[in-house]
Amino acid sequence: MLTELERYERATAALDPPFAVIDLTAFYANAQALTTLAAGKPIRVASKSIRCRHLLRETLRLPGFSGVMAYALPEALWLAQNGQEDILVAYPTADRTAIAALADETTATRITLMVDHPDHLDLISAALPASHPPVRVCLELDTSWRLFGGRVHLGARRSGIHTPDQAATFAQMITRRPGFRLVGLMAYEAHIAGIGDAPPSRIRGALIRAFQSGSYAELRARRAAAVAAVQAVAPLEFVNAGGTGSIARSATEPCVTEVTAGSGLYGPTLFDHYRAWRPQPAALFALPVVRRPAPGYVTVLGGGWIASGPTRPDRAPLPWLPRGLRLTSTEGAGEVQTPLRGPGATTLRVGDRVWFRHAKAGELCEHVTELHLIDGDRIVDTVPTYRGEGRAFL
Repeated sequence: MLTELERYERATAALDPPFAVIDLTAFYANAQALTTLAAGKPIRVASKSIRCRHLLRETLRLPGFSGVMAYALPEALWLAQNGQEDILVAYPTADRTAIAALADETTATRITLMVDHPDHLDLISAALPASHPPVRVCLELDTSWRLFGGRVHLGARRSGIHTPDQAATFAQMITRRPGFRLVGLMAYEAHIAGIGDAPPSRIRGALIRAFQSGSYAELRARRAAAVAAVQAVAPLEFVNAGGTGSIARSATEPCVTEVTAGSGLYGPTLFDHYRAWRPQPAALFALPVVRRPAPGYVTVLGGGWIASGPTRPDRAPLPWLPRGLRLTSTEGAGEVQTPLRGPGATTLRVGDRVWFRHAKAGELCEHVTELHLIDGDRIVDTVPTYRGEGRAFL
């Protein structure tokens, strides 16, 4: 049986790096695992983690997946123009030109905007003509853990709506505004879904697990109360929660009608440190060896594909294959060259490939125009990324 490295090398022998691949065996295994974790709740696909229309379509054909969570309104409009239905924009927009496109009734019925402040409603109203189809909106509930009367804030800085009463008050404001229709509530627990609870440090892992356990217990009760308070104001089509790292927990909550996942399909390195489930690595990129500067070292072309978030080593790409390679502490992953050291360098020659994994899922696609889809030891298709279709939304 061929090893992973042998499969990838054989499949891509005719290609010159840099290039990126998706291992379809791992991709579909991850999709199946996610649906199992969701326990019957539909999974909305996070497009920012995929950034490839072909793979979005393929995922939505699978049982258990329904709807897209977009990351920008212009992206949502583009997807809608290409036939996608049921698009939830995960972040508030201030793009007046894009908002104006919601004057088209067909488009307006396919897209739901995120709101958490009256300013959002004012901006949307100002960007649209006086007579326009109702704008579908989703209220975002803050999921952070606030202690000591709010003096301590643990979690992401997202919505300013934290309590059930605040949610109900804002829901009333939405329903009283002409031209708006409140259809959903989202409460994404980024500090649970996006932080691995099994890091290399055992002490740090124990602290993270204690923090996440306490926060989730508080959130579960508050989320249920907020949903009930909002539903007393207006019926909701959906209540969205969760991400790859918290999908199993969120799916158990009776008030949650759907969960979201995207990163789990590609299996980036940030999800190597979770106890509940670790996706298989499905997305990789290859860089060519261009130098052998010293014994035990090789240098590859490019490599500085750093993930967003706090600037830490875990945001750097990980040399994956062949085994036994690591970044150097003095240079890290560079814009035009990246030195690597370790026992894996001894057999590499100029022209060989080093296979990397990105720290975050969809951001890989901002560096390549296409993805080569591998089944076994052959490429079965090559499909464009968003960038390959000439689209760069953020």
